[in-house]
Amino acid sequence: MFFWRNRDKPPLEIIRAELRKKNKGAAVVQIPLTGRDQVLLENIKKVTAKHNINNVTRTKAYLDFYLQYPDIQWAFLGHMVSRNGGYNMTDLKGEFLTKLLSKKERDSFFSFLERGNWLIFQDVYPQFLLYEESLRRGKPMFYMLSHLNVSTFMETIWNYFWENHDRYIHCIAMVINEQSYLEKRVVQNLVYQKEVLNKFEFILQDVLSFNHILFPYGDGGLKGQTLHQFESLHERILLGKRLYSVLFKNKDFHIQALEWAKLHPHTGSRKDYWPHLFNNVNEGTPGIAYPLRLKSCRLRKGARRFYSPNLENAWKNVIQTEAEPGDWFEDWRVADYLVDDMEMMDGEIRDEYCKTLERLEIAALAKKTINF
Repeated sequence: MFFWRNRDKPPLEIIRAELRKKNKGAAVVQIPLTGRDQVLLENIKKVTAKHNINNVTRTKAYLDFYLQYPDIQWAFLGHMVSRNGGYNMTDLKGEFLTKLLSKKERDSFFSFLERGNWLIFQDVYPQFLLYEESLRRGKPMFYMLSHLNVSTFMETIWNYFWENHDRYIHCIAMVINEQSYLEKRVVQNLVYQKEVLNKFEFILQDVLSFNHILFPYGDGGLKGQTLHQFESLHERILLGKRLYSVLFKNKDFHIQALEWAKLHPHTGSRKDYWPHLFNNVNEGTPGIAYPLRLKSCRLRKGARRFYSPNLENAWKNVIQTEAEPGDWFEDWRVADYLVDDMEMMDGEIRDEYCKTLERLEIAALAKKTINF
């Protein structure tokens, strides 16, 4: 095997060399699938579809896989980020955005979030199942990835991981893959460009920094990072690297975040991590206006909690059309992102997030149109 013959070279040089060959149009050797392989493919598709129902089922599947195979670090990173995707979905039916956005705008934003969440799962979970089968058979099965429409980039990465077991390179490669996979299918999709990315509500999210990725831990603790340029593939990949640093490089925090995740099943409601501020039951009375309730991330005396519904009560399940075909991989230099150049990051985000909530409450109370 290529990786075995070159194992004395630096890891990134091995990967770059293999990717260069693919860039030069080296012939891809198609290994014929056996009857057993065909059965495996169908089973992988069936199991993936079973878990790809909604954000809650996907998020749970990621964590379950990580608990069984902790070397696949992206499974836990994906779980924690997918939780945030669920929060963003239910925010559209929650306390603030129902006042700031029209129903049509909220429906468009949900469609955007749900499509991205669905696409990532249907791309990554078959990879997990193929890895699981490789372990079961005691040999790499990654020649089958192309039959699952997974990028040739990831075939290179999985084969390298099988031989060298570099968890960091594998996880960041998956970040690169998933964000690149979304680029043309979601971020550059003309419908989402028109209805979401270029419209004022997305700018509102950015200006108010309501695009934090939060990692809850302990009793109400929060760490994480903030993304300000969702439309930039480069920035999304760098965010993934920062999130990895926060979640994995501090071993104590990793243990705390994992324990929290195991103890708090994902519902989509922000009540999951801050029940002192959010409730999945609307405590308000229709038609009655309320004064400002929030100060320094605490409710004022006698104030009701903010409404943050469970996903199942906020949105119906969506039947998605098939993923658009095509391989995003075009340039071997994308491997430069695999350099481990991030120091361990504290990721403290609580104060920033608290200020965001205060700004959102004021904006929702005022119901003012913001002109940019």
